[in-house]
Amino acid sequence: MSTTSVKAGLSTLEALEAEGIHILREAVATARKPVILFSGGKDSVAVLHLATKAFWPGRVPIELLHVDTGHNFDEVIAFRDATVERLGLRLKVAKVQDYIDDGRLRERPDGTRNALQTVPLLEAISDGGYDVVFGGARRDEEKARAKERVVSLRDEFGAWDPRNQRPELWNLYNTRHLPGQHVRVFPLSNWTELDVWRYIEREAIELPALYYAHEREVFERDGLLLTPHPALSRRDTEALERRVVRYRTVGDASCTGAVESPAASVADVIAEVAATRITERGATRADDRASEAAMEDRKKEGYF
Repeated sequence: MSTTSVKAGLSTLEALEAEGIHILREAVATARKPVILFSGGKDSVAVLHLATKAFWPGRVPIELLHVDTGHNFDEVIAFRDATVERLGLRLKVAKVQDYIDDGRLRERPDGTRNALQTVPLLEAISDGGYDVVFGGARRDEEKARAKERVVSLRDEFGAWDPRNQRPELWNLYNTRHLPGQHVRVFPLSNWTELDVWRYIEREAIELPALYYAHEREVFERDGLLLTPHPALSRRDTEALERRVVRYRTVGDASCTGAVESPAASVADVIAEVAATRITERGATRADDRASEAAMEDRKKEGYF
């Protein structure tokens, strides 16, 4: 929390919200064409909610972009589309399947497509002429993300170079960049998973139902509870059973696991998250377990 926030007597959530709104306004003020990465997941929903408050009473002056792996949960895609329609915003969808169909990308042997999002993302940014790209990443999620600044400079190839990042002193954010470059901006950088859920409760923000306890068929693989999906080939040794679960993240269904949980309300989730010591990505994302530097490598290539 900044000194200004302490003097103003703001609560932690109030200070985080004020910081997020400040970041959005500052970046948009200098942007030629900004875009928000919006998947329908809780963090992108929180960023979009901040944007609605930052530019109220006008409509959010930012387009939305989603890189669709084709393996997303149907419920999340339906929620994404309903949210876009409700707010009257413009959504551009870059589909990994299109790149596979025309030969620009090839399916991975393990079937997961998270690592295949980089090329569609970078081409969508370039083709759309976006120079400021807002994302919902938080530093507490994963160690590679913990290294990130609020404003992340990306070079002409969309790559991240840790040696080419700017200092961020006080509340000053430098979004300047050369032609061909762009910046990624993360308004939730200083939030935790618990902060996001407390904000969802305070603001009565709607989320996809997968975030709350429900009964569904799952099977266990490498410590993850996975849902049957066309992208997953269930082995004979992997028994299918019905359990009460919820999702802490809602990414690619081929590598995103559920957790057993009775948390059926926002208050229940808050109590559960407050007691856990494993981040949502560490607990439920198989792609982040590929290697110690899995996220770091993808980030340098232009992902995240």
